[in-house]
Amino acid sequence: MGDGVAVVESGAALHEAHRDNHTHRDVSGGWLRPAVFGAMDGLVSNLALMTGVAGGAVSHQTVVITGLAGLAAGAFSMAAGEYTSVASQRELVEAELDVERRELRKYPKDEERELAALYQSRGVEPKLAREVARQLSRDPEQALEIHAREELGVDPGDLPSPAVAAVSSFGAFALGALLPVLPYLLGATALWPAVLVALVGLFGCGAVVARVTARTWWFSGLRQLALGGAAAGVTYALGNLFGAAVG
Repeated sequence: MGDGVAVVESGAALHEAHRDNHTHRDVSGGWLRPAVFGAMDGLVSNLALMTGVAGGAVSHQTVVITGLAGLAAGAFSMAAGEYTSVASQRELVEAELDVERRELRKYPKDEERELAALYQSRGVEPKLAREVARQLSRDPEQALEIHAREELGVDPGDLPSPAVAAVSSFGAFALGALLPVLPYLLGATALWPAVLVALVGLFGCGAVVARVTARTWWFSGLRQLALGGAAAGVTYALGNLFGAAVG
């Protein structure tokens, strides 16, 4: 009897542990992915721009102005593009939701049968599928939410905000683009401190990206470091070549 109780208690404890620890990473990336990739985009593009100009043997003031101009232009471009993209996507979704809302209002029984057929196609018994569809269709807003998720793959109550997307893109890009300019603003007159800070930033961004991937932090960091370093090296060589040709 004591052994049986112990087994039950052990099973209950394992169930509790599984319930508490059975969590998954956010595979959609949430806010982390667009923020990190926005910063990385700003860092790589501005570093490449600055090294390309520096390769042309210009003054460090010219490199600083180029970096600041690249920061402003890139950040505004990212914000405008993100706002337009998200706004267009949201308007399309809202238009489709209006279509689904009219269908639910005009043909409620047809929509209920459609939902039941969907559950049957996923293995639910026909009688149970019809009953579930009937109960879920009692509330029009709940029915709309279910149809939107099943047919459109969206949550009507959680549509992205164009303004939030634009502001976050602007901030993330500007933060990344600021890194290679920062040493100059603090008094540096050579390119290498800017490159060093940017490469450290690239490794850090890559390491953070590992949170939404299956890679280790050091692999992700080194990969981004190599890609960003290669971009900076190529643009510096091109700047050198163009500077020599023009000169």
